[in-house]
Amino acid sequence: MKFFKKGDKNIEETKPAAKPHPELQVISGNEISGKRPQQQTPQQQTPQQQVPQQNITLPNIKYKIAVASGKGGVGKSTVATNLAISLAKNGAAVGLMDADAYGPSIPTMMGIQEKPVTSPERKLIPLVRHDIKLMSIGFMVPEQQAMIWRGPMLHSAIRQFLTDVEWGDLDYLIIDLPPGTGDVALTLTQAIPLTGTVIVTTPQDVALADVRRGVAMFERLGVPILGIIENMSYFLCPHCNEKTEIFSADGGKNTSERFGVAFLGQIPLDAEVCTAGDLGVPIVAGNPESPQSSAFGTVAVELEKVVIQSGEEDELTIL
Repeated sequence: MKFFKKGDKNIEETKPAAKPHPELQVISGNEISGKRPQQQTPQQQTPQQQVPQQNITLPNIKYKIAVASGKGGVGKSTVATNLAISLAKNGAAVGLMDADAYGPSIPTMMGIQEKPVTSPERKLIPLVRHDIKLMSIGFMVPEQQAMIWRGPMLHSAIRQFLTDVEWGDLDYLIIDLPPGTGDVALTLTQAIPLTGTVIVTTPQDVALADVRRGVAMFERLGVPILGIIENMSYFLCPHCNEKTEIFSADGGKNTSERFGVAFLGQIPLDAEVCTAGDLGVPIVAGNPESPQSSAFGTVAVELEKVVIQSGEEDELTIL
């Protein structure tokens, strides 16, 4: 084993050579840790450096909506997936971008194992399932590979998913963010002018406390909060159709009223929703007549109303 002293020039010789990449290239943990010491990380940069101008416009995409959550385990990716399919069933052209770098779930939920190909212009072509155009970091990385990515790599990957993918003409681009208020959410809001954010929560106080932090973050970044969706709101008995509120009642609705944002609806807790996602056929696609699919459909309709209303308000502001 050979040891190097700080400042030893031979260290540079062990660093993998940088390669130009017209499309997304997956970088290993060794390459990330091999960055030059003098290179600044986002934490070391000044606030002026941390907030670049939004220079990606995506003119062919009408509405760009991020789906976020204050914490993990609230079913954010399940909501994003079924919401996208519900919008498509209503006649919209929809894309779903899985930006959850540390836990990409869309490949599993959509039942996709193949990798996307590139166009003659060296752009990534989204995969399509259930009339949804899909792109996920999970398409590029084997399931067993750990996602050891620092801020700069996340920043690069998110920007490439916006600029180096042939999304085409879309009514909605639904962007599934990682839970919390970390690098990906910040990068996304810095890169493109989002139409707004939808926040997913569950009724418990511990989840709602994190929702409030998420709302505060997006408001500070100037991103409109389009509404709150309460997932796992209640259990609907399949035998007697009785509703049982397992956690607590109306937590998401009360939080939305507190912040003055729309409450988009409640999604019941049901094992079939989880099973459908594990099988690669989301419940809205596999069992569209179920009460759970109906709940997602209601949320999609409410979201469309809010988005249209927000667009009208923007036009009035411009005039």
